[in-house]
Amino acid sequence: MKHIDVEKLIAKQRKEIARHDTLYHKIARPEITDHEYDRIKRELVDLESQYPEFLDKGSPTNQIGDDRNEGFDTYLHRRPMMSLDNTYNEEDLNGFEKRLQKLLGVNELIYVIEPKIDGVAISLTYEKGDLVRAVTRGDGIKGDVVTKNLKGIDYLPTHINDESCPEVIEIRGEIYMTHSEFNRINKERKKTSLDLYANPRNLAAGTIKQIDLNISDNRKLDIVLYGLGYCSSALFTYQHEFYEALKGWNMPTVEKYWMANSIIEACYIIKKLENLRDTFAYSTDGAVVKLDAIDQQRESGATSKSPRWAIAYKFAAEQAETKIQKINMQIGRTGTLTPVAELDSVFLAGSTISHATLHNEDEIKRKDIREGDSVIIEKAGDIIPAIVRVLTEKRKNETPPYIFPHKCPSCGTQTIRLSGEAARRCPNLSCPPQIRSRIEHYTSRQCMNIEGLGEAVVDQLVSKNLINNFADLYKLNINDLLSLNNFAQKSSENLIQAIESSKKCELWRFIHGLGIHHIGLTASKDLARSLQTLQTLIDANEDDLMELDGIGEIMAKSVNNFFSQYSNKKIIARLITYGMNFGNATSTQDTSYDLKGKSFVLTGTLISLTREAAIQLIENAGGRVKTSISKNTDFILVGESAGSKLTHAHKLGTKIIDEKEFHELLKN
Repeated sequence: MKHIDVEKLIAKQRKEIARHDTLYHKIARPEITDHEYDRIKRELVDLESQYPEFLDKGSPTNQIGDDRNEGFDTYLHRRPMMSLDNTYNEEDLNGFEKRLQKLLGVNELIYVIEPKIDGVAISLTYEKGDLVRAVTRGDGIKGDVVTKNLKGIDYLPTHINDESCPEVIEIRGEIYMTHSEFNRINKERKKTSLDLYANPRNLAAGTIKQIDLNISDNRKLDIVLYGLGYCSSALFTYQHEFYEALKGWNMPTVEKYWMANSIIEACYIIKKLENLRDTFAYSTDGAVVKLDAIDQQRESGATSKSPRWAIAYKFAAEQAETKIQKINMQIGRTGTLTPVAELDSVFLAGSTISHATLHNEDEIKRKDIREGDSVIIEKAGDIIPAIVRVLTEKRKNETPPYIFPHKCPSCGTQTIRLSGEAARRCPNLSCPPQIRSRIEHYTSRQCMNIEGLGEAVVDQLVSKNLINNFADLYKLNINDLLSLNNFAQKSSENLIQAIESSKKCELWRFIHGLGIHHIGLTASKDLARSLQTLQTLIDANEDDLMELDGIGEIMAKSVNNFFSQYSNKKIIARLITYGMNFGNATSTQDTSYDLKGKSFVLTGTLISLTREAAIQLIENAGGRVKTSISKNTDFILVGESAGSKLTHAHKLGTKIIDEKEFHELLKN
């Protein structure tokens, strides 16, 4: 293979893996199974090993994924929070042991084996016995602070009343959702004709990242703790000793773990664990093997993303043969068309399977999937049914290729597919399957901030056909609301007033509320700040938009496509006739401040104010907040436990300010 072809292939693989990382970690809506993801990643590892001249520290093979989202404070882990290497065969487990024997210079090693729970990684910090912080893994160095979102886990101790508890300790674990809770939520959604959630892991990930706590309060999360991060005193000699300490502190730790004197014995235990997996109340997709001796863990060290002293063994996915009767199309909140195969029912991995996702147009073409095909399906990770391959030898000659629809099956609108994307979307704001989730987004705290219009209220309004798009909210009256469950005169008046008040919102809130694909909170503020009026935004072409700071080609195309749709223009025209009167591009901007056009990056934990409040102050003064530092950054605001951004700022010569200097800057 020519070098230029290899370089292109590696670049393509990296881009594809990065896309799947975003789908899994940030959006919690993976398109492929873990097994398929691991296969693609192994191919990239092999290519990078074969052609080391194309090695890159930024390659996803050196990263753990990043689950951080806008709207959350971030916090620096005292000790990096890594991911585990994984394997699907005993040969790799033997290799794992041989590497440790060579590294440590010993032949006999003792291991701890525990179930691998399919959830969301979390780190709890206890100081002087008090739970002070819960942080997601993030990028392994910093994660999102989600302490408030854990309040529903009432059995999680907020204080460790035990003298053995160290001054400071980070305890790692997993947030998960039980099968029973997942089924309860989907049962409720089915009653109101809402799309069903795909699996407990994705729903748990979405719930822990809810900014609207009213939503997370209605979903029961659980937690299991099993990992030791930073500890201010060396209390533990063995991993199993740490588990026993967690039990003594009344912490929810692994309900079962096993000890093994060799990898051979560990393999026997893993098979035993695989037979037990259906007895657990939560999803398990494998087993974790760890060195028991903590001093050996320290001596073994880690790679850039994984500890050398632990490995995850993934259970093989069960497979079965069935037949595709029909390919149907599901439509998500942002209008994404997802093809779903309707199958002859088949019993697999403890449940009856009658549907499987086909992901997107390219996947159907790549596997040449057709209606009427006999296929092999698997239930990888014990959750997601997927088609592994088509049995073309059983295909009838007259079976035609599947033609992916270019018009929305629900509303008939011409679908769009942006360059570089796998998804095809319906851009119509009034497309029925999108209505509920689009309106929930529009009314949320980071958009129009209409208090009292939560998920349950929107469900009722849509179910009763009182609203079908954003504009319909502004024609609601008291009698409409009195027809809803749990609404009295006062609560109805309050909601009508909240809707009326939203007419005077800032322009950026409205832009964000529209839910334009690729246009998040920061991009919405960039557009509002640069263009100032909604009409200017509507009239802007792609070239105009790409000249704006922070707006790239994909964003520009997405905005242009959105406002070119007649149905969207019609809704926005209605909103204006109802009296929408946008305030300043950034809320209550005070032009006495002279920060217009200045860019800021925040790092570390601020003491005198929250990160959200600091961003608001900067934007009110005409400044801009960016997530990454560059040579064009004017200031970096530094709090406690500042990380790599501060180091980068020193190298670039960026102006570094602390909180005191920040307040002085605003005063002056």
